[in-house]
Parts: sequence; structure tokens; C-alpha cells
Amino acid sequence: MAASAQMAVGQRLAIDLHSHSTASDGSLSPTALVEMAAAAGLRGLALTDHDNTAGLAEAGTAAIRHGLRLIPGVEVSVTWNSQVIHVVGVNIDPANADLQQGLARLREFREWRAEEMDRRLAGHGIHGALDGARRFAKGEIVGRTHFARWLVQEGHAPDVRRVFERFLVRGRPGHVPGQWAGLEEAVGWIRGAGGQAIVAHPGRYKLSASKLCQLLREFKAAGGDGIEVISGSQAVSDAPYFARLARTLGLLASAGSDYHGPEQVYLSLGRLPLLPPDTTPIWHDWDLADEG
Repeated sequence: MAASAQMAVGQRLAIDLHSHSTASDGSLSPTALVEMAAAAGLRGLALTDHDNTAGLAEAGTAAIRHGLRLIPGVEVSVTWNSQVIHVVGVNIDPANADLQQGLARLREFREWRAEEMDRRLAGHGIHGALDGARRFAKGEIVGRTHFARWLVQEGHAPDVRRVFERFLVRGRPGHVPGQWAGLEEAVGWIRGAGGQAIVAHPGRYKLSASKLCQLLREFKAAGGDGIEVISGSQAVSDAPYFARLARTLGLLASAGSDYHGPEQVYLSLGRLPLLPPDTTPIWHDWDLADEG
């Protein structure tokens, strides 16, 4: 059976290549995330925590117990043209030394950024933000989502999306610019670890059509493999557009819910629609003979 057909159940994909656990800014432990994925009918799940692979071992143990294939992954933070871009790596070797050294550097920046966000919010009259964010962070990484959840709890906004709009994006009091990994650098880490590199949720970036094409061309030239044609954090109606970009630029198509937990659901696990039929899935040559 072809991999693309095999990874579909009914009118939904049975594979999800973008999710988060408490190892970064998700609210479910790796075990609980896998349990939810299995209960939702998924056969394959990529755990792609931000700049961190610490949850993979636990998730792998849970996946064996539930008969689900865990695809080891990571989501790498990238600075491209003064814009923050996320690159997902799937089928990586988490023991790769160059990858881990690069991710450690990004986590060090994350620690500094959290302290700086705390200072900037305090200057805006909001005190105790870092301590509050740490109470929501169940792993080593304190991210913007943890700050957002605390700000919602404290009544500064009704939900996480509005927190970002009011406090955490460019031009707002809690925004901290910085330099993440370079595009070639991030793709190199992923490919060097035996993985495939995917531009995550392209519909979220504030880029013109020409700038997005420039990004994707540079990504492909650097060795990048695919683009999220379907993402829980971009409009499903945009899938034909991103499918056309993938086809035109010779990129493979990926799909991921970007699931962070029940408190911040873009698209629930097990609810990804099928990829447009004129795309080549990123998993088209994976060995999926034992799936399902």
C-alpha cells in the first residue's frame, strides 16, 4: 500500500508531524500527549518541541505501549531577514552532537529572553511575570506561551491570542528581539542528524508572496525538504495555495496540528484533513509497512 494512502483513515490523516509537550511550551507531558494521539486514532506522531528533544525518550516509551509510531523531531527557531521562522525537523537522531550543541545555544538565548521579557513587562507595570511563567512551565524551557498563560490568569487579556497581540509581538511591551539560528545552520543541523527539514506554518509569517517565495527558495537551496501545506495554526483554506508553492518549488508536503494541549488548540490531534492530491507527502518514501 502506498504510504500516502496508508496514513489516512476515512477523510483524516492518521499522521501528525507537529506537536509539543511540556519539554517546551505544551501543557501535556510526552506520555499524556502520546496517549491522546493514540486515543484520537493517530498511527504516527512527531514530537517537535521548540529547540529541545528532552521529551523524546519518554514519548517513545509511551508510543511502544500504545502501538503508535513516534517520529523523533524538533522545531528549530530561525532568524531569516529579521523575521522569526520555525523549521521542523523530523526523523532526526536526537543523539547527534552538532544538533544538540546548536539547540543548547538556542535554549541559552531563551533563558536570557525570558529574563528580559520580565524586565520589560515590569517597566510596563506588570511585575512577577517570570515567576508566574515558570509556574506554567513544567520543563526546562520558559517560553512566550508560558508568559501568555500567566497574563491571562492575571486578567491582562481574555485569552492567549490576545496576550500575544497586546504584549508579546513586535512593537509591544513584552517583545524581545533576538538572533536565533541561521536558516542554513538550522537545516544543516537537521540534515546532519539524518532528518528532513520542513518550513512550519508558512501562513503565520507576515511575508509578502514574493518574500515567502524567496524564503522557500533559499530554504530549498540550503537542503530543505518540505513545507507545511496543512497546519493547525494557519487557515485550512490556504492549503491549495501552499500545495501549489510546494509543487512549483519542488518541495514535499507536510501536515501538523501544532498541538500544544487542550488550553491552546489550533487543531485537535487526529483532525488533520487530507493533503491536496497533487502533492507529494514528506513521508512518501518512509517505511510504513507496519503502520496501522
